[in-house]
Amino acid sequence: MKLQVLERDSRGTRESRRLRKQGLIPGVLYGRGNEPKAISIEERELRRVLTGDAGLHAILDVTLDGDQARPSILKSYQQDPVKGTLTHVDLQEVRLDQAIQARVVVELIGEPVGVTEGGVLSQVNREITVEALPMEIPEHIDLDVTGMAIGDTLRLVDLRLQEGVKFLDDPEETVLATVTMPTRFVEPEPEEVEGEEELEEGELPEGEEAPEGAADEEPAEPGEDAGTGEEGEPGTTEG
Repeated sequence: MKLQVLERDSRGTRESRRLRKQGLIPGVLYGRGNEPKAISIEERELRRVLTGDAGLHAILDVTLDGDQARPSILKSYQQDPVKGTLTHVDLQEVRLDQAIQARVVVELIGEPVGVTEGGVLSQVNREITVEALPMEIPEHIDLDVTGMAIGDTLRLVDLRLQEGVKFLDDPEETVLATVTMPTRFVEPEPEEVEGEEELEEGELPEGEEAPEGAADEEPAEPGEDAGTGEEGEPGTTEG
């Protein structure tokens, strides 16, 4: 995939914003032992080469200002969090006869038996690190999960090896997929305090005493003044 890039003299946020308004994507080209070069790429051309069969792992013949093409790969990129468009790219010059490392997506294939029985399929790790020659880096790696039952786990060690591709992650510790029973939320019942008893109106909890004199008082009869104990006369007020 041929890709023409241009060298840019200035850097910074303002310059990057200006380039994007012109339909250009700012980036950096890292050479083999050479100083990194600030570059810009036409957004349409970059999208064309990265949406081919090899996707983000395409080998790019990068031509800088008419120089000889340099085999390169997409090292990293940044995206707009809202629009999803590329805002910056880093390209790495490579030798086609030397192995490189890359992150490759693992795609789950099939429907597990455990899912038909009510289980839930979860993909724990979506990418793994591989090492291979630049032309041998796979676009993605398929993992067949059809035979997974409830309680089964597939790890990197269960992934079929591909010729010329080496897995660099821990084969036993790297979990790729699991099938588990769905989580059920059970609302906890309110806890009862031990020794707590329902009390009748006016009854005090065990161990507590009524205020002094409260036990000798009796409620006033209707029409009786609670303060004097004497019966008041209708229509009169004590002065």
